[in-house]
Amino acid sequence: MSQFAINLLFVGASFALYIGIAIWARAGSTKEFYVAGGGVHPITNGMATAADWMSAASFISMAGLLASGGYANSSFLMGWTGGYVILALLLAPYLRKFGKFTVPDFIGDRFYSSTARTVAVICLIIASVTYVIGQMTGAGVAFSRFLEVSNTWGIWIAATIVFLYAVFGGMKGITYTQVAQYVVLIIAYTIPAVFISLQLTGNPIPMFGMFSTHTESGLPLLVKLSEILVELGFQDYAADVSNKLNMVLFTLSLMVGTAGLPHVIIRFFTVPKVADARWSAGWALVFIAILYTTAPAVASMARLNLLTTVYPEAAGQVEDYEQALSNPILYEERPEWVRTWEATGLISFNDQNQDGRIQYYNAANPNFAPIAEERGWAGNELTVNNDILVLANPEIANLPGWVIGLIAAGGIAAALSTAAGLLLAISSAISHDLIKKTINPAITEKGEMLAARISMAGAILLATYLGLNPPGFAAQVVALAFGIAGASLFPVLMMGIFSKRVNSKGAIAGMLAGLISTLLYIFTYLGWFFISGTNMLPNTPDNWLFGISPLSFGAVGAMINFAVAFSVSHATEEPPQEIQDLVESVRFPKGAGAAVDH
Repeated sequence: MSQFAINLLFVGASFALYIGIAIWARAGSTKEFYVAGGGVHPITNGMATAADWMSAASFISMAGLLASGGYANSSFLMGWTGGYVILALLLAPYLRKFGKFTVPDFIGDRFYSSTARTVAVICLIIASVTYVIGQMTGAGVAFSRFLEVSNTWGIWIAATIVFLYAVFGGMKGITYTQVAQYVVLIIAYTIPAVFISLQLTGNPIPMFGMFSTHTESGLPLLVKLSEILVELGFQDYAADVSNKLNMVLFTLSLMVGTAGLPHVIIRFFTVPKVADARWSAGWALVFIAILYTTAPAVASMARLNLLTTVYPEAAGQVEDYEQALSNPILYEERPEWVRTWEATGLISFNDQNQDGRIQYYNAANPNFAPIAEERGWAGNELTVNNDILVLANPEIANLPGWVIGLIAAGGIAAALSTAAGLLLAISSAISHDLIKKTINPAITEKGEMLAARISMAGAILLATYLGLNPPGFAAQVVALAFGIAGASLFPVLMMGIFSKRVNSKGAIAGMLAGLISTLLYIFTYLGWFFISGTNMLPNTPDNWLFGISPLSFGAVGAMINFAVAFSVSHATEEPPQEIQDLVESVRFPKGAGAAVDH
């Protein structure tokens, strides 16, 4: 059986499973559409939450980021994991106690204002739409490689599958589909990692293998990796970062963004009681940890495999790296996995010195230029998209075809699971918070269900369009989405739970200040490229305010949000007494309280 047939079998079987579950779990009421009826078991919800949270960015991109940047990119790992802990401890049980369907629902009632609700909907849609671009792009990458279709067709296929199980199943269908998707993606992620760890270190547990001895060279794996990287002009894999302020702010931005992402928060409205919300959070953390403790090992091993593919003489015990690295592989002798990925355009080769060999090194390092010149190298000749490293790992390590098919299904499952959660968050914000709560309170349940499904279909079409025509900064949209959510929604949720003094005026002013300041900073350096083809200012550290990257500004936006909200609230009247009593009751989550529509 050909590799294409194997891939088609695995991906097709997973699609059949998702659609079958959606038909079985079809939502018949608004409560089932928004919160799966409020009766999901904590373990089931924990698994669904893990799949919802571990997007294509976690499955496909995170290991690629760690592989390319080493310690410098560990902010992604720390930020996303730390943010989930904040969500689990400080938000989930209290929001579940409040007993609402959506994040804007909580904000609108807590701050006794339809304006606050509308602003929250706007913030939610901007953050979710920005995030969903990355999911559709990730699905396009996976489809284009494994189903041998164009990126455009890959995105349309992904949109169709999501439409079939999300529009009809709602949260009920999405929940049980995400359980299946978690099983698929975690098996797909860990099995290749075990194989590769065994190959490179003899240790079957990847997170331990990363710190074990590299079998072929006899050196610790990370030492071997760093030696080759340094000899090729790249940064030491464990090297510290120079701009610690930016790293701290970026990590914090990812943390508060994770805690403010609405598609994860609404998962905690699906369980019967507050205690179940806490158990769900704990189980989700266990399920997430399986992938997140494996990712650094996958990253380091993938980078070492890539380097030793190009420089096979550097793989073993090397006394003279200069000699080993001066003899890279001939392009005509490149392995089959390189040829395969070249067809997708995600690997490219440009023979700049016309010697027929692949020179892969850091041509941007001025200190390495004399060494490259001495070796006769005229520039880096191999360009590798970071997003392919996890997907290509089984092929790099010559693993069986069924493993490649499995990781194809896993990568697609990761993208689809988060896309569905995001689209549901957008749909429920429009149908429930805008139409039901603001525009037409008299709408029937049947009418609201129809509005929810139409909103979901519209959101899918928008997500598809943006996936097909991504902004010029598409590679960073996931981090940007976290920054926007952290700057706009996270502070108002925290203040809504833990401060009785913050009123509606403060909440509205804070959300607007956090959102606008973050968007202005992002668009100053990145966004105008999408609109005009040129940036207002070059996107370089020399031009950043205090060296703060646009991707890190979400943390600053959150601080601005807090400061403005508290200042405006203390300059104006206190919230009504019944609201203060409500905050007091939410803060001490005793009892269950089903999600209700009132």
